[in-house]
Order: sequence, then C-alpha cells, then structure tokens
Amino acid sequence: MSSALLEVEDLRVHFGPCERPVRAVDGVSLSVAADSVVGLVGESGAGKSVVARTVIGLTAATDATVTGRVLYAGRDLLSLPARELRRLRGPEIAIAFQDPLASLHPLRRVGVQVVEAVRAHRSVSRAGARRRAAELLEMVGLADPERVARSHPHELAGGARQRVALAIALAHEPRLLIADEPTTALDVTVQAQILALLGRLRRELGMALLLITHDLGVVAETAGEVAVMYAGKVVERGPAAEVFARPGHPYTWGLLRSVPRLDSEPHARLAAIPGRPPSPAAPPTGCRFHPRCAHVRDAHRRVDPPLEAVAGEPGHLVACLLSPSERARLRGEGDP
Repeated sequence: MSSALLEVEDLRVHFGPCERPVRAVDGVSLSVAADSVVGLVGESGAGKSVVARTVIGLTAATDATVTGRVLYAGRDLLSLPARELRRLRGPEIAIAFQDPLASLHPLRRVGVQVVEAVRAHRSVSRAGARRRAAELLEMVGLADPERVARSHPHELAGGARQRVALAIALAHEPRLLIADEPTTALDVTVQAQILALLGRLRRELGMALLLITHDLGVVAETAGEVAVMYAGKVVERGPAAEVFARPGHPYTWGLLRSVPRLDSEPHARLAAIPGRPPSPAAPPTGCRFHPRCAHVRDAHRRVDPPLEAVAGEPGHLVACLLSPSERARLRGEGDP
C-alpha cells in the first residue's frame, strides 16, 4: 500500500442529518499504484461516483460528513485547504465525468471550454491556449478538431462528447485520471474505441487510471486490479485475473453471470440478480447483500463481514461469511 499513488482508507461519506444519514460510502478502502489501472465496479447506487467525487474534493461543499483518509502521493486530500486542493485538481488528479452532455456547458462552444481548462492552471496566452486545445482534441482522436471546437456539445455524437471530456481532463497531463462510466450509453463499437483510446493515452502519458463502471466486461478488458462495490461497501477486491477466475462473493457471481457470453444459446435470457439494491438511508443489518443472496444463512442477517484475505490467492480479499470450501463448492455448481 505504501507505494500507491492513491490510497483510500476506510472512507465514509454520509449525507443528511446525523440521526438518519444516507450512507453513500461506508468504509471503502482501495489503492491505485502509479501507471496502473484499477476498476471500481458495481450497480448504480453502489457509491462508486461518490468515492470519485470525494477523492477530488467535490463533496466537501455539500452537507456530507466525510471520514477516513484519501492519500495522494502521501498527502491526505481530506485535510488539505480548498486552495491547495484546487491546485492538485487538473495537473495531478483529473476526472472525466459520467455524462459529458451534463458536465459540458450546453451554451458554450467546445473549443472555448477546452481553452478554459488549459488556462485554469497555466499562464498562457489565449492564442497559445487555442493551439493547445487543438492539440488535445486531435490527441483524443477527433477526426476534425476544428469543426468540433466550433460545435456546441449537443451537436456532437456521444462518442465525440466523451472524447471532448477526456481532452479537458487531460489538459494538464495528470498523474491520475478518474474515468467515471466512460462507456455508458455508447454502442459497442464506440465503447471499444474509447477503451482503446484510454489505454493508448495512459501509456503515452504514463498515468494511473481509476476506471468506474457497472460493466465487468470493461474491467476485464482494461484493469489489472478490481474492487467490487455493493451498497456503499467493497465486498471483493484483488487482481482482476484472480477475481474473474475465482470470484469469492455471491454478488460478484451475479455480476459475472449477467455478462453476455458468446457461447450462450441463441436468444438465451441473461441471468439477473433478484431484488433491488437497498436504500443507503436504511441498509439492512448484517451482510448488506443478504436480502438478494441465494445462499443466505441466519448469521448473514446479523453479522457484517469484513474483507478477509483468500488463502493461497495473494491480494484477493472477500467480505463473505460463507466458508472458503462453501464458496468453492457453490461456485463450481454454476455461480458464476
């Protein structure tokens, strides 16, 4: 952990009054090493985006109660003054938000917005910033940067808007990029293009990537490490190859079973996890997944399991009360 570029330690982000808080994030720990890709995966409402926004300080101005530590290169971001955090946001840590159509200003041309991003942390003339903006739009693979720069966000296709969001995030070549659902609402061809682009830019710029997604297929294709979130908690974490080969948590089994497979029967229905995620304002007692788990035991309704190491699998941690032998047997019976 000590060599990590980013370390999140027991992060808790609660919104609203203390007597009935919304526990959006409830004890998350993860790390991102320099020049690595970590996938943070889970259903909508799991708390993934709140983790991302807290890392870059965007929950500080809300009514959130934030505890734990967020260490970037050894500095605790949660204790930094707002001015120092703003100096890090962009040149050191950048984020590409989930919905570019919402995060980009609808009434301003794309080129103007990229220029503003360039000048936010650099003393550069407007002409120099325009040249840099053109370079950035070309760097992210836009075929006609000049036309894109003259366009408003709504005039661009979804893939082009996503590339513009990446250009803004990469304006200062950050050491860490947080990509929040970068392939959502894109068709599979454009998804593949965006993932290939992220991989190329990460290698060229030598940056680390925290990839937030609900799609395990995206994580399998991109990430070296994965953390699976459910109802504000990390329920499984480890090397992606290990987690996909020997998943240890029933929730991870359900996510994997819901991924389309080429060897499935034609027109076969995708497996679905029954029920709905719990409300973060009233999470269930014990294991938060137990109301939806097919393998629930009485103890699961009372005991909240901690993340524990899986024997013989370095770096693989699972928060489940089922014994290792039970998990192996159930996994072998079809989960996933």
